[in-house]
Amino acid sequence: MALNNTYDARLVQQETALGAGVQILLLALIGTAIGMGPAGWLTGLAFAIATWAVLSRALYRAGSRSFGPANRVTLGRATLVGGVTALVADSFQDSPPVSLFVGLTAVALILDGVDGKVARRTGTSTALGARFDMEVDAFLILVLSVYVSMAMGPWVLLIGAMRYVFVAAARVWPWLTAPLPPSTARKTVAALQGVLLLVAASTLLPRAVNVGIVMLALGLLVWSFGRDVLWLYRASRARTVPSAGRAPRPELVTS
Repeated sequence: MALNNTYDARLVQQETALGAGVQILLLALIGTAIGMGPAGWLTGLAFAIATWAVLSRALYRAGSRSFGPANRVTLGRATLVGGVTALVADSFQDSPPVSLFVGLTAVALILDGVDGKVARRTGTSTALGARFDMEVDAFLILVLSVYVSMAMGPWVLLIGAMRYVFVAAARVWPWLTAPLPPSTARKTVAALQGVLLLVAASTLLPRAVNVGIVMLALGLLVWSFGRDVLWLYRASRARTVPSAGRAPRPELVTS
């Protein structure tokens, strides 16, 4: 049995290493096509190494014996996000081709709706897979907000930073880590962030319209986070107030 477990672990590690290899290949193709500078290369390689290291550690700690079809789709999305990240880093020196930037981002956003369906249909839904999917989504939004902020100002960074601020706040206020009830509105707002930022990044519309689109994205996100934080706060109060305010029963008081 130990030999089988070792073999399975090796298979999982091989898949993550293959993902890193595909990421480097994508960077090479992008670099050849547009003449990507050192900033893009270094950022893309750092993303590939970090993704491989974090994912390998998470799979090891979870004791996963198989990577799973849904995680393969998410890893493919992560590879595309790595390419987008490299383009954004390179854009500080030279603007990347809009068609390439939009194409990679659009495919990554489309695949966001695929990995969940694959997990449900194959019965391979896991907490690790859900977390992997969420982290890829959050990082893509952060990268897109950085790109759009170069044209519209640093206020756009609030969109990409909000989720990470929430995670940091949860370390100070643990009640923020309580599970939230399912919400279609929350999922819709999260999905719209990438779409609206991509529309603004494509510069196909007038600047005033793009600013309005990004402001709409930020407003929806503030509303969604605010609603969830309020729900979590009320839920934490409901758990603590009754127990704190309950007087001891007379028959339980001892001399």
